[in-house]
Amino acid sequence: MNIPTYLTSHFSGEQLLTRLSQARSQLKALINCLPDQGWLGSKAEHLNPPLWEYGHIVWFQERWCLRKRSDGSFAPGMVSGTDALYDSSTVPHDSRWDLPLLEPEAVDRHADKVFDAVASRLRSTFNNELAYFAELCLYHELMHIEAWWMAFQNLGYAPHQVDMAGKISGQAAHLEFAESEVNLGSGPDDGFIFDNEKWRHAVVVPEFEIDASPVSEAAFAEFVDAGGYQLRALWSDAGWAWRIANQASHPLYWKRENGSWQVRRYDQWTPIIPDGTMLHVNHHEAMACAAWMGRQLPAVAQWQRAASASEFKWGTAWEWLSEPFAPYPGFSPDPYSEYSQPWFHSHYELRGGGPCTDRLLKRPGFRNFYLPHLRDPFAGFRTVSLPR
Repeated sequence: MNIPTYLTSHFSGEQLLTRLSQARSQLKALINCLPDQGWLGSKAEHLNPPLWEYGHIVWFQERWCLRKRSDGSFAPGMVSGTDALYDSSTVPHDSRWDLPLLEPEAVDRHADKVFDAVASRLRSTFNNELAYFAELCLYHELMHIEAWWMAFQNLGYAPHQVDMAGKISGQAAHLEFAESEVNLGSGPDDGFIFDNEKWRHAVVVPEFEIDASPVSEAAFAEFVDAGGYQLRALWSDAGWAWRIANQASHPLYWKRENGSWQVRRYDQWTPIIPDGTMLHVNHHEAMACAAWMGRQLPAVAQWQRAASASEFKWGTAWEWLSEPFAPYPGFSPDPYSEYSQPWFHSHYELRGGGPCTDRLLKRPGFRNFYLPHLRDPFAGFRTVSLPR
């Protein structure tokens, strides 16, 4: 349970405190937009009750920044019983709507006390260990904030601001790369990293051609209009089984109106944005569309190699890659061992970052991961040439 001694935050205590405060302000802005009865919301595999998620964020910050002892155990929390309510590794997902959760006002009070205590520690006893856990809690909260944006989109809630689909520059040209060696992962000199980035290692990438930009809404509409959802040959076995089971015939938030495609963005229906990045497709849909184009999804190393080129446009979507999320050579779990290890091989990897991803998480080496059937993430894709 000791912290990774090779990780040193690039932030000072005051910088971390500022960023933690900014993240909490973002969360509170979304909380203020919850509709009546929105604290529990709909029960679904891809959702959490907002009341549970708010309490979980506060619990996580208290656990790692205030309660962790040097021997790896945890001191009691400020509010008794919170481990049984908010520990995501032990509280079954389906039970979270039925737990005796703290009321919003009580979570607010708890959140303020925890934040003040963390602020006091960052100002008085700043050290590498505290910096590591404070930065971990910062990224944890930012990821949950993006999950709130995903839920607002999924449920049709009106947020305080609307992020429309990110526009891509012109028609997606192709970039060509000769065979080369690419480094994947991070090293001990990179500051804070997540355990799934350990360790940096070189791989050889054969020559390939890749889209300069993610697939656009207009390009995906061509796939839909060509009957792509009905062409069995384009789909993997798992993808076709998903399509049949869900009777999917077009993207999740699309509908036909007067002969044209409309897209729901939060609580508003608008025409598709021709040069807008295609979002909210799952891995199955991305693979099928790429196959219809006579291409395929990028491998991790291809995406990483292309990201070094200035012409490579990224950051408007989480981009599905062809490979399952898997450990790198030399992987070992860090103190928050539930972050990566339970999800290896069942999830697929994504890179990039979507319209609601904080800039601190938009770095080429950050490895996101989702189950291949999920459509609620702000996920899109680009394509690469088939092997020669």
